[in-house]
Amino acid sequence: MPTSLPVDDWLAELGDSTGAPGGGAASGILLGVAASLFRMVAAYTPDDPRAAASAGRLVELRADALRAAEADGAVSADFGAALGLAPDHPDRDVRVRESALGAAHSAGRIGRVGVELIREMRLLREIGNPHLSADLAVGAAALASGIAGASVTLRANLRTARAHHASPTALSEIGAEASRLSHAQQEVEQFSAALSSEFDD
Repeated sequence: MPTSLPVDDWLAELGDSTGAPGGGAASGILLGVAASLFRMVAAYTPDDPRAAASAGRLVELRADALRAAEADGAVSADFGAALGLAPDHPDRDVRVRESALGAAHSAGRIGRVGVELIREMRLLREIGNPHLSADLAVGAAALASGIAGASVTLRANLRTARAHHASPTALSEIGAEASRLSHAQQEVEQFSAALSSEFDD
């Protein structure tokens, strides 16, 4: 998300019929929210040097998430342009295939930020200020949603690339990334559910 735009403006762009930004970029923003909430938990844990180190990493991960989200918007625009070509356009198959592969790699980049955030989430569950446990739980929910969104986007782009005759090598690489994100999603969803259950009477 361009840092010069207010959140409301960016959300308005997300709601337009351009598809750029789209679901992939939205997933990156969710990861940025998770990183910020985890950073807050770390900041409220001043007596543990591990928390200070985590806070520094989380600043970088938040920046990584937002950069990946912004880049995904440009990729989505290219993908939309390729899909908008006439069915009989001589370059449509190649354009759609290459754009789908690029969009899949972009979703994978977003997902990898999410995977890195899992370590920080688990650390802060262990050492974080217990008064911030609700904020940690909200961050975990945002992280689960961000990884899930990146996973769905990647798999959708993988399907499009396959339909437009992507090479087995390219499909295999992206398929492996999809598998890693699926496992990460399951891990975070279980973690998030366990955190949330602590607030039940």
